[in-house]
Amino acid sequence: MSKLWKSDTNINQKVEKFTIGQDLVLDLQLARYDVLGTMAHIRMLHKIDLLSTHDLSQLTLSLKKILQKIAKGEFIIEDGVEDIHSQVELDLTRELGEIGKKVHSGRSRNDQVLLDLKLFIRAELEQVVEYTNTLFKTLQSLSEQYKHILIPGYTHMQVAMPSSFGLWFGAYAEALVDDILLIHSAFELSNQNPLGSAAGYGSSFPLDRQMTTDLLGFDQPNYNVVYAQMGRGKVERVVSFALANLGATLSKMAMDICLYNGQNFAFLRFPEGFTTGSSIMPHKKNPDIFELIRAKGNQLQALPQEMSFISGNLPSGYHRDFQILKERFFPAFTNLKDCLEVANLALNQVEIREDITSEVQYDYLFTVEEVNRLVLQGTPFREAYQQVAASIKAGEYKAQRELNHTHLGSIGNLGTEQIKQKMEKTLSKFPFDKIKEAFSYLQKG
Repeated sequence: MSKLWKSDTNINQKVEKFTIGQDLVLDLQLARYDVLGTMAHIRMLHKIDLLSTHDLSQLTLSLKKILQKIAKGEFIIEDGVEDIHSQVELDLTRELGEIGKKVHSGRSRNDQVLLDLKLFIRAELEQVVEYTNTLFKTLQSLSEQYKHILIPGYTHMQVAMPSSFGLWFGAYAEALVDDILLIHSAFELSNQNPLGSAAGYGSSFPLDRQMTTDLLGFDQPNYNVVYAQMGRGKVERVVSFALANLGATLSKMAMDICLYNGQNFAFLRFPEGFTTGSSIMPHKKNPDIFELIRAKGNQLQALPQEMSFISGNLPSGYHRDFQILKERFFPAFTNLKDCLEVANLALNQVEIREDITSEVQYDYLFTVEEVNRLVLQGTPFREAYQQVAASIKAGEYKAQRELNHTHLGSIGNLGTEQIKQKMEKTLSKFPFDKIKEAFSYLQKG
């Protein structure tokens, strides 16, 4: 097996398989970022006179070829090669000979994998933000489209006060804004450069850590090299909290939809292509999409606990325990993006029922409206409340379904534009363009 740390000692094959785990599969997701990190690192090595101009040129050209293979899906980690770092260095050495062996100067696999992870996390969070913003726009559009259609609002699962599809769709739209705020915090933590921390204690080489920070589009370095290594586990934990928060929003929305889709509510439905049937009940139209979103959203909420339990009691420095984080952490991004994409696809086909609150079972939705009407006529609130309660008890209450909600965020004044501005302000905080420009510059060199 090709190892960056290879010595003359042969390792037991069972032990070797156990220690590698799923790295060979998961590391392929880091391939692009490992190459980009190496491209930045060798530029810095050239600046501090550890690489000649000729060597830099040859290495950069070879790394670009590897990037092309990755983009085409042709890059593999070969049998007998331990990880992505070993494969990239092996490919360089095969093509360039001794020159390929120079790329590891001034770094360790510890800061390599930390760098790869942070670049991976940044890219994945950018995609999550894009998918979330697409769903946000759909929810805002539905909120405006159906803002005049009333639905019951519930407390304690009991009919409470009038709500509307405008409020309901808009509520989840605004929830996504706050979810993106938390993702931004996680993104900022991830957007700090660990490269140059080596094994966690720095290097005697005069590394220019600000240069690699700029080349890779990071906001700043992790300044203290010990703390840079302490970021392993912490970054995954914080990011997982952000993903879990978004998962909780999706799960709650999915639960509402499962209820509203059932015959006892019948507030909305989906075309047959978005539901499943039963093997023995021909009438069934099951909302399996949203049941799975509910389950996956709940699964995401367990992720921070997993990250905490795996890494929570470790002292400073690198430990192999961190390898296990990837096995739980990487799939979370795919699951979350799938949920966002499918939810958006289904909601664009939702069919809304328009006469819901006209049914007699919803008469009591309007009791507070009657109390407020009496208060506006001069009756003290507590007396008005008692009058309406007495009329209900006596069977004399008659629902008046006219509404006059005008304050910000209510049925008659959804605040859709303000919520849109809130999202735009939040999205503007992400430095996605800066990162794209950095990567473009890096690959042109």
